[in-house]
Amino acid sequence: MSKTEIINIALVNEADEIIGYDEKLKVHLLGLLHRAFSVLIFNRKGEMLIHQRAFGKYHSPGLWTNACCGHPNEGDTMQEASRRRLGEEMGFDCDLEYKFTFKYHAEFDNGLTEHEIDHVFYGEYNDDFVANPEEVADFKWMKVSEIREDIKTDPESYSVWFKEILDRI
Repeated sequence: MSKTEIINIALVNEADEIIGYDEKLKVHLLGLLHRAFSVLIFNRKGEMLIHQRAFGKYHSPGLWTNACCGHPNEGDTMQEASRRRLGEEMGFDCDLEYKFTFKYHAEFDNGLTEHEIDHVFYGEYNDDFVANPEEVADFKWMKVSEIREDIKTDPESYSVWFKEILDRI
């Protein structure tokens, strides 16, 4: 998907019912409530895969976050969108299981706003992979307890939604 391609994402009401679609950047500029997903990947050692967002991302560049996140495109199911995005960002695919949904609102210094109902999926992966450098600056596997400790000492290095997710698991 090219950076100039128009991507329409689902606008939702407070009950997470789709009420329409609009262009992704416009939705973030206006802070409209929309549908999103976040994927958490664990390995058999119980470690979570986290990645540092590429420094060219339009918001939260260089921050550490969950394995992948995104928005379902018009016509996508959440399962299709989350698996597609996992492949686009991290370069692998695996089975994903829906775990929970939450709503959050965050304003960024660049004038963009995340106002999302975020559907969280878990998966397990234990093989090698090659992450997409346009999406991922770095990645690592860490125990959730280690991530929580690092967030306590350096909260500004982590994405808003990832901290919200960790508060719920």
